[in-house]
Amino acid sequence: MEQRYPKPDINLAKRLNKISVVLTIVVLITVGLMRRVKFDVGIDFSFLPPVSATLNSLVALCLLAALYFIKKKDVVNHKKSIYAAVSLSALFLVCYVLYHFTTIETTFCKEGLIKYVYYFFLITHIVLAGVSLPFILFTFVKGLTFQVEGHRKLARWVYPIWLYVAITGPLCYFLLKPCYL
Repeated sequence: MEQRYPKPDINLAKRLNKISVVLTIVVLITVGLMRRVKFDVGIDFSFLPPVSATLNSLVALCLLAALYFIKKKDVVNHKKSIYAAVSLSALFLVCYVLYHFTTIETTFCKEGLIKYVYYFFLITHIVLAGVSLPFILFTFVKGLTFQVEGHRKLARWVYPIWLYVAITGPLCYFLLKPCYL
């Protein structure tokens, strides 16, 4: 039996897509600045990297759950999983930016092959996180506004990138963990 969806809300989608573009620009500028600008707020935020890694791990689990549910044609739980993944990603971003605006950069301290492995994952993680952000938001908007076919088309290639970013974030943390002072 084919799932019936409400009529697509194109006007809402247009407004939300504009917000997605602005949000992407703000996030990318903010992330670009946080490496150059530091604020002394008198609070030690060194506890945030494992929190961020945990949040990213939970995002990955939510994404896997979303895939499971949509394969079972359980749209209700698919939506709940995606809402959770988006919410956890937003919380991750807040923690990540707060940490990097207030804390000196930790550099990788190991030598040999592991250093190249770390930088491969770090660079691909950062590039794909930045490039995928607007497309994650556009895919979310298409689903939210019942543009089901467009949502499916975007999700087919956005989903694996988002999952890769959610998995490689904690991986980079664990590789960098011995280097924290």
